[in-house]
Amino acid sequence: MNPLNAHDIVTTLGTIGVLAVLFIETGLLVGLVLPGDSLLFVAGVAASGTAEKVFGQQLSYYHLILFGPIAAILGSQCGHWLGQKYGRPFFDRPNSRFFNQEKVHKTEQWLAKYGLGKALVLSHFIPIVRTLINPLCGIIGVPAKRFFFCNVIGSYIWTIGLISGGYLIGEKLKGSVDHYLLPIVGLIIFISFLPIAFELLRDKRRK
Repeated sequence: MNPLNAHDIVTTLGTIGVLAVLFIETGLLVGLVLPGDSLLFVAGVAASGTAEKVFGQQLSYYHLILFGPIAAILGSQCGHWLGQKYGRPFFDRPNSRFFNQEKVHKTEQWLAKYGLGKALVLSHFIPIVRTLINPLCGIIGVPAKRFFFCNVIGSYIWTIGLISGGYLIGEKLKGSVDHYLLPIVGLIIFISFLPIAFELLRDKRRK
């Protein structure tokens, strides 16, 4: 199984795998490498009427929309707690392919630019940012109650929105969804990285 492939995760681990990835991606730095948006969408397709043909099994749509947001909320809360507990040293680690201090700085800029509420809700839809912003909020001392409130709103919109989108596409394209699944997932990944690309381009122009 390829842990970076949403289709493999759903096919091999089912609902438990989806929930585990949601928790890890939002709560731990290792989650920077895991699929989030594409996994939620693919999980939604796997809960539709076309699931048996594409995945060899059908997930429960109701289990996904019930437990998916909870997994994302708990993961984000874990990230916030780690930031509170360890402070800045939490980010004191060598740069790698997926983690570096520039990404932390970009996330700080994102938080300062949009403010806590808007930044936390929107960050769920942006890879990397949705992983780093949670411990960052803990580090800078965002109150736990306020963080939890914004986290709940963002987690529910993100998870239920993408799962339901995948489910509806699966129902709509019964019999042919397997031909469109890869292009659609690719499009979702492309769109999710656009905000980061725009920020990098903007910074480059400023320099």
